[in-house]
Order: sequence, then C-alpha cells, then structure tokens
Amino acid sequence: MDAKLSVNINKIATIRNSRGGNTPDLLKIAADCERFGAQGITVHPRPDERHIRYKDVHDLKPLLTTEFNIEGNPKEQKFMDLVLAIKPAQVTLVPDGTGQLTSDHGWDTVKHKDYLLETIELFKKAGIRTSIFVDAEAGMIEGAKETGTDRIELYTESYAKEFPLNREEAIRPFIAAAKRANELGLGINAGHDLSLENLNYFAKNIPGLLEVSIGHALISDAFYYGLENTIQLYLRQLK
Repeated sequence: MDAKLSVNINKIATIRNSRGGNTPDLLKIAADCERFGAQGITVHPRPDERHIRYKDVHDLKPLLTTEFNIEGNPKEQKFMDLVLAIKPAQVTLVPDGTGQLTSDHGWDTVKHKDYLLETIELFKKAGIRTSIFVDAEAGMIEGAKETGTDRIELYTESYAKEFPLNREEAIRPFIAAAKRANELGLGINAGHDLSLENLNYFAKNIPGLLEVSIGHALISDAFYYGLENTIQLYLRQLK
C-alpha cells in the first residue's frame, strides 16, 4: 500500500499573513489540495501565529474531507486545548521551543517518557490518533513505544541533507529505525525536507511507511508546476 500524502499548508498561511487580508485563500487551497489528490492536510500552529492561526484550525475542521493532522508542542496549553476541541484524526507531538523557526529535532522519548505517556493518554481518550516526532535512533523508537503512541514521525532532515552525497548512507539509519518500529508495532510517518528529488527513494526503502507530511518543498514546487500538477507529481513518487 502506498504511503499517504498529507500537505502541510503553513507556507500558504505565511504568504497570506505577509500582506494581511485573505489572499491566498487558505481554506480554498486546502480544499483544492484534497480535490487534487492529497490524502490529508497538516497544520502546525505556533504561539505567535506567524503562519497558521488558531482560527484557521477551527475553520478548516468542518471543511476537510480527508485526514486532518495537527502538529505542535503539547507543552503549550493553548495547543492542548485546541486539539482537544477540534479532535482531528491525528495529532503529531513536536518538541519545538517558543519562537523556533522550524522543527529541528525529535523527542527524547526516554527523558520525557512520563510526560508523553500522560499527554498521549489524554488525546487517546478523546479518540485522536497520536504520533510523536523522533530521530532515527533505536533507543528513541523503543522509548516511543513505552509512551503508548500509535505512530512515530521520523524526522528526515539528515536524510534530505545527505541524500545528494550518498543516498545509501543517508537512508541507512532510517531503514533500521523503521524495522525496529515495525517490530514494536508502531505506525510510521515521516517528514521534514522531503522533496521530489528524495521522496521516491525514501518511500521505496522504508518498510511500513504509512504517511508523509510535506509542506515547504511542495508549496515551492507549486510555484513552477502549479498546485494540482505538483500534488500529482508527489503522489507518483510514493508509488
């Protein structure tokens, strides 16, 4: 089964917010992404609302017909309240610091085990599938299992960075991490800097990959190829 493509629309909100008003129309683009074949929509609201606003999340909920994935740091109470109110299909827990430009590391699932256990239990009681952002390390995968999460999301920046230099070495730790996750019964998502150049090789080599979340590269490619064509190009890489 091909991995699903969830389109992260944060960058659309960034462009909109740069001028005020409602151009581009975030809700229309989210609906169009689904119409063009995307199997999910991802948003990552941050406390400063520099891209996705909390109101956007409320507005998107009744509109979307595919999987809604909300990413963020659960240590922010406003984020917790938002997710529990919206009840998306999936929440992805990311250990971002306040004001962080973009996600740059996964959870230390051993150090934060008790906190993650408690937090994940709240979401699961609300009927929300949980995923936690982790580095491709066996210890962190094993620690994730202990938290009770349904899935992990492999943080793929190192893969994307090393891919042009040596793709076999770049993907090696991710294959090992995925195999360990499969052994432990954890679902596997992936994201960060995946692109048209490196996605197909990743998808072909990661056993049990269920979903990828892609925003920056996909939206950038849409400037050249158009949104509908770009989504189709990405879906093709997942086959």
